[in-house]
Amino acid sequence: MAPDTDTGADQHITEVGGTGVPIPGDDVDTDQILPAKFMKEVTFDNMADYLFYDARRDDDGEFNDHPLNRFEGASIAVVNSNFGCGSSREHAPQAMMRWGIDGVIGESYAEIFRDNCKSLGIPAVTTDHETVVELQEWIEANPDGDVEIDVEAKTVTYGDTTIDVDIDGAMREALVDGIWDTTALMYSNRSKVDATVDGLPYVEGDD
Repeated sequence: MAPDTDTGADQHITEVGGTGVPIPGDDVDTDQILPAKFMKEVTFDNMADYLFYDARRDDDGEFNDHPLNRFEGASIAVVNSNFGCGSSREHAPQAMMRWGIDGVIGESYAEIFRDNCKSLGIPAVTTDHETVVELQEWIEANPDGDVEIDVEAKTVTYGDTTIDVDIDGAMREALVDGIWDTTALMYSNRSKVDATVDGLPYVEGDD
């Protein structure tokens, strides 16, 4: 299920859901998520093709049994501790979003990775280690089962189970209030920006 949003500049994301993909391992850094060799591209358009590029292939370049190869079409990633550490590259969450990830459940995230997720409208919620492992195991046993993140209620539901989760206050506010896309927000208030610029004595207008 795609994010529950309104159309237009205000995109209120209150819940996301779909099938899950477990991505186990602590300290999965952004170079594993999106190898640096692909950062030479000038747009994010092809980033989905490069998501976990090396980890998903064997020495002969063929796809292996990496979770992303086995859970194609999943919307919710379930990760462990300190996910997204290392380089601050935005390409990592961009690749995840373009692959189809609408939300992430984990033990913890690198701060910049979490903030980049917020800027893309991807809820990144947290819970304890045992709960994450239980969810990862449930997904392995139920690959077609839905996992739903309720951003507003701060819960995750899968099967017959609903758990409480934590979400950064700024992220929750931005998603629920529809102010996470700062570029769209700026454009939607273009007239106000122009009026402010016109009132600045040190900004010269066009002749």
